[in-house]
Amino acid sequence: MNREYPAAEVVEINGEIPNEPIIFAGFVGAGLVGPLSIGHMIAEMNMKEIAYVRSKHIPPSTVFTSGRLRYPFRIYADDAGKICCIICEITLKMEGIFDIIGTILEWAKKTKARELVILDGVSGEHDGKTYCAAEQDRNKEMEKNGISIITQGFITGVPGGILAECLMYKIQGSVLLAKADKAKPDPIASALLLESVNKLYGISVDTEKMLKNKERIGNDFSDMSKKYTEHSKKYSGMYM
Repeated sequence: MNREYPAAEVVEINGEIPNEPIIFAGFVGAGLVGPLSIGHMIAEMNMKEIAYVRSKHIPPSTVFTSGRLRYPFRIYADDAGKICCIICEITLKMEGIFDIIGTILEWAKKTKARELVILDGVSGEHDGKTYCAAEQDRNKEMEKNGISIITQGFITGVPGGILAECLMYKIQGSVLLAKADKAKPDPIASALLLESVNKLYGISVDTEKMLKNKERIGNDFSDMSKKYTEHSKKYSGMYM
């Protein structure tokens, strides 16, 4: 067994590889909107874990929930292998980030991914809108479905790096954003994004449970949110 940690690798479980999926991804950011949204999708759609990301650049940690240990950076898929979810429940530092991003895109290319969609929060007061940054043709489709388009700006961190690599790999990349409370977990912003995902991609993720349990969710994810707040100025995605 190789005990040396690689720069980054996707470790597939049981050799399962999706075929031409839409990949949704969520990383630690404002309001923990990414992990909350993706985690809820995984649960509501009964997805199964098919892989995890292993890297010497990921802080040594594990996630303990529902009586079991899990890797903090995991990949899931539905039964048909047409919808995948990447969830990262730990703050990633910039050192080594290119190894991790490159590995994710190589895996997405291997699956012949149709699109890679990042779900994220941007600091601000709730306004009931979902925002999008994508290439021009995709923006037009988003706008037809009531999504507010970010016409210009600057995206950094993990989301920005992934979108930049999508251009090189010729994979359709986009980010869907909702204004969120950066100081605490924000299920309201997460539910808003999921409603937009339902409309845009023709899936049915029930958000009522998330909104009904927003106080419990806030308590369960408060420690992760505090750690994000501590590192946000240096390590988070930024939207300008």
